[in-house]
Amino acid sequence: MRKTRKPSNTPTEPRANLYDEVTTRIVAELEAGRIPWVQPWGRSGGTGPGLPRNALTARNYSGVNVLILWGAVIEHGWPSQSWLTFKQAIEAGGAVRKGEHGTTVVYADRFIPEGEKVRVEREGGDAKAIPFLKRFTVFNVAQCEGLRTGLAADPAPLPEREIVPVAEAVIAASGVDFRIGGHQAFYVPSRDFVQVPPQPAFFEQINYYRTCLHELTHATGHPARLGRNLTTSFGSKDYAREELIALSGQSAPCLTLH
Repeated sequence: MRKTRKPSNTPTEPRANLYDEVTTRIVAELEAGRIPWVQPWGRSGGTGPGLPRNALTARNYSGVNVLILWGAVIEHGWPSQSWLTFKQAIEAGGAVRKGEHGTTVVYADRFIPEGEKVRVEREGGDAKAIPFLKRFTVFNVAQCEGLRTGLAADPAPLPEREIVPVAEAVIAASGVDFRIGGHQAFYVPSRDFVQVPPQPAFFEQINYYRTCLHELTHATGHPARLGRNLTTSFGSKDYAREELIALSGQSAPCLTLH
């Protein structure tokens, strides 16, 4: 007997499998020290601010796909928030470069089976839609070549620096060894220094100063200052308390930075 193919909108795998996979990927981002819905900078400067978008349709991705695609941009340091499927890259006059690996995103919707439509016609009442979730693969435009001009463009790049004098004064007055470079932001209690990525690496430049003040607030806990416990482990109550302190330190002064 000849088998018939399922319609393309029929779920081809259990929803739980995709949910588990997405959850695993987000947990992996956290364990790698990347928090894509919080981290306001990329590995390399120049990534435009805003939501990930489809380069052909200009539609923004939504839901968990935003976290997945932000995480991919941060991980690989791509200079764009624009994405295409393999087929769309061809439609756009180009192609995905050989050897490139795509990023899996998910699509959720509902459909009404034909049998349910027949039942409603026969018996009346409301049709019961069946939810489905499926995956598909997209590629950042930085992974493609030969794309035609005129696709949905990323926002204009940010200027090299946008100095906020009051924030610069706070940094200087702190007396903390303050270093700029790399692609991570942190405070090292044992050596009493703060390091943050350069300002052009941030998606929105105001977040450069928020990050500076966040790490400098951690530095206030040094034994030579307020003497807080800074040797806490991730997930502990003391760690959470210290992060709340740092968040309050970055938030209050930033009200005057806009």
